[in-house]
Amino acid sequence: MAKLALTLVIIGALNWLLVGLFEWDLVSAILGGDSHRESSALSRIIYTIVGLCGIYCVRFYSDGSRYSAR
Repeated sequence: MAKLALTLVIIGALNWLLVGLFEWDLVSAILGGDSHRESSALSRIIYTIVGLCGIYCVRFYSDGSRYSAR
């Protein structure tokens, strides 16, 4: 369950990275909807930071046992 949650968090963060950098929503593009988002500069910075944190979280796959429920 922890790996599934981590995977979904990373996918969500990468989606926000795409919104922050390119104003393009991958989830909406795949599932239907408006894939182009108009955002303020501040919100795009926040989305980009969240996306970069998602990339950082990929390292937790190798440390998964340390973060799993006991």
